[in-house]
Order: sequence, then C-alpha cells, then structure tokens
Amino acid sequence: MCAPPPRPDLAPDPELDRAAMESLQREIADVAVFTDEFTFDSESLTNPLAASAAADGDPPTVVGIDQSFLTNEAGDQDRALSAVIAVRGGEVIERVAAVTELETPYIPGLLSFREGGAILAALAELSVEPDLFLFDGSGRIHFRQAGIATHIGVVRDVPSVGVAKSLLCGTPCEETADLQTGTRVGIEANAKVDAPEGTLLGYAVQTRQYDSPNRYINPLYVSPGHRVGPETAADIALALASSYKLPEPVRLADSYATEAKRDYVDS
Repeated sequence: MCAPPPRPDLAPDPELDRAAMESLQREIADVAVFTDEFTFDSESLTNPLAASAAADGDPPTVVGIDQSFLTNEAGDQDRALSAVIAVRGGEVIERVAAVTELETPYIPGLLSFREGGAILAALAELSVEPDLFLFDGSGRIHFRQAGIATHIGVVRDVPSVGVAKSLLCGTPCEETADLQTGTRVGIEANAKVDAPEGTLLGYAVQTRQYDSPNRYINPLYVSPGHRVGPETAADIALALASSYKLPEPVRLADSYATEAKRDYVDS
C-alpha cells in the first residue's frame, strides 16, 4: 500500500470554533492509518540508541517533540515553545525550537489547536528527514481518535506515536497499578470515544518500575499517531525508554524545551 500524501490542508487552525475543531479531528481520524506503514526496518528500533547502523544503512531518524510555554509580564501564558530533537544511532544530530503566539485556551482534547502551530514551525526548521515522530501527548487514545500525534502525523505524513503521562479516555483491559517493567495493558474505546466500544486504541506501557514495594511508577499511555500500529507503538516506547520512564527522544526534547525557554527569556 502506498503511503498517503501530506495534508497541510488539515493543519490545526486556532481560529476555528470548537465544533469546527472537533469536526476537523474526525476528518483527521478518517485519514489516519493506525497500522504499520513505514519504510524503515522496524527491527532497527529494538535498540535505536545504540551507536551502530542498521544492516542496510543508517538507522532511522527518530524525532522527539515536547512543548513549553512562555509568559507575559502579567504572568499569563501567551506563547508556545516547541522543542524538537532528532536522534539517529544513539546520537543527537539536530535540535530546533520555535515559538508562536497562543491563540486558544487549554481545552482537553483540542491540544493540537493550541500547540500545533509551534510544532509545525519547529519541524519546518529541521534539516534532516524524520522517519518517526514521538510526541509527548496522545495519538489514537483520544475522544475523536485524533490526538496531537495523529493530527501532526497526518499533516506531515510521517509515522508517529503518542506517549502520554495520563489517560485521556478509554478503558484499560486490566489493572494498571504497580505493573512490572515491560508490561503492557490494552486500552479499549469506551463511550467517550468516537469508535466502536472495545476498539484497541493503544496500551498502558510500563517502561520503568521501582524495586521497592512501597512505591511505584505509573505507566505511560502509548498509542498510534499515524502509520504505526498499537503493538509497534508499544514496542517503540519500550525500546526507547532506556533507564528513564520517558522514551529517550521525548525526554531529551523535554530537557531541551526547558533550556530553550531559558535562552529565549534571557535573550
């Protein structure tokens, strides 16, 4: 199957009203591909941070994306800063950031309209071609199956995965407390999701856990964004997590967002 083309016409528009935003998300979900459809060797992601190239060439370029916010003199958030880190073969090969005005308030489920402009601006600055996007945010685990990883993945037509710290919607198939490292629990659609009940949206993925019985780390909620299936998305999150909870490209993007924000304020 041929990959779908990029869809810049579906880019998040903060000037839309809420009904129009939700309608656009449903269109995004109809266009999105929630199965594996990429050109790189997925086995090269088993240990993508190792400093060795894939058998038939360079390992894939994995791009981590995270957000921060800048405030005005009144202390109100008025700008979004998107930090983008490109990793290949265990090395950071590029870092870019962009700042755009915040034009919409925070509304659960409409995050891409608040942050998408900054993300697209930052991605436009990349000189390398990404093989995979990793977002700090949801993909298919979303009310309309179109979280920020799905929205931007479709607009750019790049395989993408959403990695969220909390569960926006859907129902875990099993208990998710105190899971062992490497465990995954399916997240299925419920009445809050525009999908048939029981549809597999993604997984709760335990990338790291304490040894102590007195405390535990919550799982990440990993879902396909675009052109990646749920099982592969979970595999990627586990492979990239290294010794931290967050997948390494997202963790690095989070760190860079803090650094870039400080540099921007100090400049």
